[in-house]
Amino acid sequence: MSAIFKTLSLNICTIFCLVILSACSDNSAQQTVIHKAVAMESSDECHLCGMLITHFDGPKGEVFRKEQGDKVFKFCSTRDMFSYYLDPENTRNISQMLVHDMSKMPWGSNSIDDTYFIDAKNAWYVVGSEKTGAMGKTLASFSLQTDAQAFATEFGGTVLSFKEVNQDSLW
Repeated sequence: MSAIFKTLSLNICTIFCLVILSACSDNSAQQTVIHKAVAMESSDECHLCGMLITHFDGPKGEVFRKEQGDKVFKFCSTRDMFSYYLDPENTRNISQMLVHDMSKMPWGSNSIDDTYFIDAKNAWYVVGSEKTGAMGKTLASFSLQTDAQAFATEFGGTVLSFKEVNQDSLW
């Protein structure tokens, strides 16, 4: 009887320790808030330059800041979004960024389809193409590197990953 009691006590202690360890573990990946794109309305102004966002072709951007919950900052171009993001004061406070997948929402349509937003940090960008956005030169954004390369082949420019985009890429 004492052997069964010792085994049962050991199992209960093991389960208790596992519960405590799992409660103390870092679950930050599970706590990451994933925001959905917020519709671009005709009255929306770019957070950086103040231009009306829907009046211009090209990819747009949205930024969510950590300390401001669900508040979205909208940008008339990926260039303005990156100008904002690359400011060191902003970089560390951003929880999520979204950009349009231009393989699904091509230039010239002059309409914005909010269903084609993708995670900016996983996107591929073409800098230096002949296509322009609201503020002139912009970064064409794509979900697939092959689509970005095809765009660069047709319209010029260089393909960069999110991590490769810097201030020099914007001009």
